[in-house]
Parts: sequence; structure tokens; C-alpha cells
Amino acid sequence: MSAHGGTKAILAALGANAGIALAKFVGYLVTGSSSMLAEAVHSVADTANQGLLLLGGRTARRAATPEHPFGYGRDRYFYSFVVALLLFTLGSVFAIYEGIHKLESHEPLTSPIVAVIILVLAIGLEAFSFRTAMKESRPLKGNGSWWQFIRQAKVPELPVVLLEDTGALVGLVFALFGVGLSVLTGDPVWDAVGTLCIGTLLGVIAIILIVEMKSLLIGEGAARPVLSTIVGELEKGPEIERVIHIKTQYLGPEELLVAAKLALAPGSSIETVARAIDEAEVRVRTAVPDARVIYLEPDLDRSRLQQA
Repeated sequence: MSAHGGTKAILAALGANAGIALAKFVGYLVTGSSSMLAEAVHSVADTANQGLLLLGGRTARRAATPEHPFGYGRDRYFYSFVVALLLFTLGSVFAIYEGIHKLESHEPLTSPIVAVIILVLAIGLEAFSFRTAMKESRPLKGNGSWWQFIRQAKVPELPVVLLEDTGALVGLVFALFGVGLSVLTGDPVWDAVGTLCIGTLLGVIAIILIVEMKSLLIGEGAARPVLSTIVGELEKGPEIERVIHIKTQYLGPEELLVAAKLALAPGSSIETVARAIDEAEVRVRTAVPDARVIYLEPDLDRSRLQQA
């Protein structure tokens, strides 16, 4: 469900951003608005980002090899990290540069009504993309807040698209604000101010994404509720006394590695140990489908033996 939802949201954003980018460039050529140019470059960056997310989803499906025995699931994290870097460099840095340039040059706007029409149209298209991303994210978000979803989601594409669309919508409002005040006051400085606001906004969003994608890229474990479920399923077996210790790590958005040492009753036969481990694996995979790679090590509870 997460992979399908992510692809649908990416395609919606890709189509919207491609059309918006073209319209904004036309608007910039007609009006000379720096806000419009910043937004056009932002949309080009977003369009490239959607392409990178689709590429990451495709390469992540490659089969495991001896060199990469756990597969390529983290490709999706890598390309999402690249997306965050592009959003910062192409979006934020360029917008701030263009805003500073506009402050120094004081170039007037021409045909501002064209800019307003294009910005309003772009807001409608971005709202469609944003609505699609929210709809596809809701089943994964559960009862938590949207901020918790962005911080805790293991599927990188949906948080990336959500933050991109949020930044795009707010950025369009900034651009509309800058162009509108420039028309009302006759002072092109407001257009530059709108451009600087866009650059700052994109920088904040890019930094959030960089931090979150870096965390996923270097390896995150299961969240506490998931970890508690895994431990509970492992300890359900009559032969298993307790989980001595456990470590988990996401090898990809839908592939969780589980490694645990289990305390079994002293004197258990090899057949009993093998059956207990097999049954424990089945219970964990049933309760947590993402737990695809499981390594369980049988052991004795030495602390209890020493007390005895």
C-alpha cells in the first residue's frame, strides 16, 4: 500500500510541477518578476525531484547480490536525500540570490496581471498535488499528527512530497504577496522581499528533509510500538523464557531486519529449540509483515541460573 500510494502521489506532483514550471517561466519572461523566476526554478527542482524519487523506487527493486546481500532497499533513502539537497541548492539558494539581486537592481514589473493569473492557476494545481499526497499518506499516518508522520515515517517518498507541496503552496502565497504589493505600492522591492521569503522557506524545508533522510539512510530501528509487538510475539512461545536482547534496523522502507537472542529453558532438545525458533519467526512475520529478515539466537538465561 505504501509503495503504491507513494508512486501515485509522486506522479500527481510530477504532472503538476511540470505544468506549473512552464507557466511560471512564461510569466517571468512577460513580467520580469523575480518572485516568478524563483518559483519557476523551484518548480523545475520539484519536477526533477519527482523523477529522482521514481528512479529510487525502481532501483530499490533490484534483486540482492553477493555484494549487497540485503538488497537495494535503501536506494529510496539515498535518492530522497539527493532530493533534499537539490531542493536546498536549486530552490533555496537560487531564490535568495535572486531576491538580493532584485533588491539591488530595483527593476520594475511589467504586465503584473499575467503573474497573478499564473500564480492563482499554480496554487490550484499544487493544491491538487497536495491533496493527493495527504490522501495517500493518511492510512500510514494513523492517529498521529502530520509532524509525527514526517519524523517517524519509514517510507521516504510521501513525507518528501508532502513537504515539497507545502513549501510550494506557501511559496506561491509569498510570490502572490510580493507581486501584489509591488503593484499596489509601485515599489518592486516587495517582489524581492517575496523572493527572499520563498528562499528562506525552501531552506527550512530542505534542512528538515536532509536531517530526516540522513537518519533513514544511516539506519533506523523499529519504533517503540513495533518493537514491543515483536518482543511480545517472540515471548509467546512456551519454550521461550524471555528476550535477552534485540536489535532492529530498516533495510528499506518495507523491510525490517530483526536480530534477537532468546532465553530458552535449560535442557531443551535440539528439536525443541528449532521448533521454538521457527514458530517465533512465523508469529513475528504475521504480526509485523515488514519483518522480513529475522535472525534468532537461542541461549540460556544466565542471570537466573546464577541466582538459582
